Amino acid sequence: MNLLSVRREVGEFKKRYKWMALVVVIVFLVLLGRMIQLQLVDYQHWAQVSRENITRTVTLPATRGVIRDSTGRIVATNRAAYNVYLTPQYLAETDLDRVTELMGLEEEEQTALRERIDRVPARRRAHQIRVFTDVSRDQLAALETHQLDLCARTGNPDNPTRLPCITVIAEPVRTYPFGNLAAHAIRYLNEMNGEELDRLQPAGYRLGDRIGRTGVERAWESYLRGRRGYRRAYVDVRGREVEGLFPEADGPTRREPVPGRDLALTLDMELMRIIDRAFGGHPSGAAVVVDVRTGAVRALYSKPSYDLGAFTRGLSFDEYGELRDNPFRPLIDKTIYESYFPGSTFKPFSAIAAMQDGVMDAEERVECLGSYTLGTTVFHCNNRNGHGEVNLRESLVESCNVYFYRLAEQVGLDRLARVAGDFGLGRRTGVGINTEASGFIPTRSWYERVGRRFRLGYTLNTAIGQGDTRTTLVQLAMSYGAIANGGTLYVPQLVERVTSPDGTVVEAFEPRVRRRVHVDQEILALVIDGLYGAVNDPTGTAYDARVDGGVPIAGKTGTAQVSRRARPDDDPDRAWYYNRAHAWFAGFAPAEDPQYAIVVLVEHGGAGGRQAAPIAMNILQEYLGSEGATASNAAPSGTRLARRP
Repeated sequence: MNLLSVRREVGEFKKRYKWMALVVVIVFLVLLGRMIQLQLVDYQHWAQVSRENITRTVTLPATRGVIRDSTGRIVATNRAAYNVYLTPQYLAETDLDRVTELMGLEEEEQTALRERIDRVPARRRAHQIRVFTDVSRDQLAALETHQLDLCARTGNPDNPTRLPCITVIAEPVRTYPFGNLAAHAIRYLNEMNGEELDRLQPAGYRLGDRIGRTGVERAWESYLRGRRGYRRAYVDVRGREVEGLFPEADGPTRREPVPGRDLALTLDMELMRIIDRAFGGHPSGAAVVVDVRTGAVRALYSKPSYDLGAFTRGLSFDEYGELRDNPFRPLIDKTIYESYFPGSTFKPFSAIAAMQDGVMDAEERVECLGSYTLGTTVFHCNNRNGHGEVNLRESLVESCNVYFYRLAEQVGLDRLARVAGDFGLGRRTGVGINTEASGFIPTRSWYERVGRRFRLGYTLNTAIGQGDTRTTLVQLAMSYGAIANGGTLYVPQLVERVTSPDGTVVEAFEPRVRRRVHVDQEILALVIDGLYGAVNDPTGTAYDARVDGGVPIAGKTGTAQVSRRARPDDDPDRAWYYNRAHAWFAGFAPAEDPQYAIVVLVEHGGAGGRQAAPIAMNILQEYLGSEGATASNAAPSGTRLARRP
């Protein structure tokens, strides 16, 4: 190697040395910058992370608010349920064997539990997971009795180390003392799904939380749920709590849960019991009772129903399928969600439409021969032999279709729709729970819009509550309440007040008037007189259902024709039932001084006077009792019954 080569290599090394030194300096500068970032800039964040690694936070569940009826009876409350949590990281195989033995699990249940424990990812094995919900008293006693046999590790034989591998936490669970009564109005709770959790997590919901499903439980969720609390403590490497080491600067170590607000409903559960008894023997139907003076809903009854407790505990696939496939549709709220042809219960509104605009006089007489011919179409009366000559009152008393066919020709479809709409028919009432159907009252423009050439027969069918006319039971009850109180249409009210757990009133709700219907009081008095006659005159369609010497009642029967297409799974022996008419009764009592409006529907019951009217009479007689029976039994006259409150 010559001198030139040596000098060349030395020069090359010096160049490389400079680059190496530069790289080292840069690396140290990066490390220094990172240290500054961790120690100064991000200190608070990483200090919090380190504290969380040695901190255990135990959630303190909030008690959900209690729901009571109008008389203070508890409709929904809470009981203590004991849930078992396991921490996989601290769980030995022998511990798991012992737990399954104490819980009395079958072989399949043991296998399912082991597989669930094995599926927990490594990053979550130090966390508690809930494995048993609402264990029985016997299971709880077994765990408490043998707790010293669990989670023990070798060390000092006299004082073995115990790890927190199993925890039993008492949590409130919803319970419904009335079972399936008012189930559609109250509804139930169940666990949120993933999509709901993503949406509601900012509001404080967590995985495993239960949320109200429709009904009052859903509509008033924000009032009822309360706010959970927590308890925090430091733990050592074995997961044992270490007392007295929590720095005050880290904030409070405990926050007490805030219980939910209580609700006082307008419903009367004793009235619901009365309705349930009155519907005995009928497989399907519904009833609504409202206070005509305030719009307070006293009863929402839909049959068949279901057990709220079963839904809260959780139904099996087969149990839910049995409810879903039941032809009487127990999952449907027939008072609010479903709409029906109202039949002759619609006739009072047709009568008001005719008289309010002076189209017909109340004393004008129409001859009924049992049918009415329009072109080539024959429209039948409910009495095929005819009623003879009838005026407005007699047509309501005897439910003469022919009278209302003639009336419809003169009044017109749009006028019928306007008056029905003024009384709230065909429009949502704003009851505030469940998915409310709007019903439907057709107009001429609607037929043109849907491409159906308008025919006068549509008007005739509308006047007797058939054709395309549909209403809900709540709508019909509120509209009859407006007739009874002189024209005040209320918004149905389900909640009277919100209170704190100690009984302090947080918020009270006054009755809300939806509309004052502009109708002459004399016209309402004439209609009410006809409704009174329908129950109390010997020729009335509900006369056979009245109770002598009982509460005086005014109302209207209805027999709404239905047409149902047969389904492949229909029982041939029951096909006749599904095509039988719906039976209606709508009215109010006491007739002389109305307090409550009632609507009863017996699905596929047949004639309203024979099926729905007796149910309504029994309900009102038992509910109002001797107090209502002391009201005057004189037939209503003048405008006394149609005064505004």
